[in-house]
Amino acid sequence: MKFHFIYKQRKEFRIVKMCQVLKVSKSGYYKWLNNRDIGSTQAEKKKKVMSKIRRLFFENRKVYGSPRITRELHKEGVKLTEKTVGRYMREMNLRAIPKQKFVVTTDSKHNHPIYPNLLQRQFNPDRPNTVWTTDITYIWTSQGWLYLAVVIDLFSRKIVGWSTEKTMTKELPLRALNMAIRTRKPPKGLIHHSDRGSQYTSKDYIARLVECKMQISMSRKGNCYDNACTESFFASLKKELVYRHKYTSREKASKEIWKYIMSFYNVRRSHSTIGYVSPKEYEKMYREGALQIQGDNAA
Repeated sequence: MKFHFIYKQRKEFRIVKMCQVLKVSKSGYYKWLNNRDIGSTQAEKKKKVMSKIRRLFFENRKVYGSPRITRELHKEGVKLTEKTVGRYMREMNLRAIPKQKFVVTTDSKHNHPIYPNLLQRQFNPDRPNTVWTTDITYIWTSQGWLYLAVVIDLFSRKIVGWSTEKTMTKELPLRALNMAIRTRKPPKGLIHHSDRGSQYTSKDYIARLVECKMQISMSRKGNCYDNACTESFFASLKKELVYRHKYTSREKASKEIWKYIMSFYNVRRSHSTIGYVSPKEYEKMYREGALQIQGDNAA
């Protein structure tokens, strides 16, 4: 192409003279050059954006799809549509780890007292330490099952208490509860919601709730949706951590779960329900008066 030849030889010969010899217009050459520079600039911008997308993808444990990556880019001042981000991710073959079906078992065959469902699927309180939910799940290791109990503050989705053990005893969730009480110092009247499992209806567990003047709420029998937020955390934990590793010991699994909660889930992972920020950031925004919460939903 003549314009390309002129560009390559521009340091050896005058551009005007080359345009005359090659019988092309000077204005045509500069128009071509301008379009070439624009294309080069756009390519460089795309390269930089794709580099940011790749970084965010791996920084967040390869669990973010285009919706969350888009919002993380917006936080960094990069304004792209979710559709564009999705296209760039496909070009780089970056795919978020898909969810897997999660099954929960609850031992509700007991004669302990059962409490009514006070929560009624109202999952978005307007301030911290208003509603806590709790549940137990299990993780397979080479040494056998590891059981995990967690307590979640529904306001920010923050994990405020957790405990692991090789057996599913009444002490397991009680330790998680005591951790939450110790770190959060909740006011009286907080709603504590759980399933009807024997661990949560045990005499010692109920006594601790009563001692702290908490309102006791329990899911209806066989209805996992009454505790959907806790189930959602377990699904994320399994998808983003557990299913990607084979644990040789319960101790190693416990350490990885601790790291996941403390260094990722609570402080970095964005949640769609709270406007794609982390639990830590959401509570900080609340303390600074930067939230506009309306009705039941904070999203």
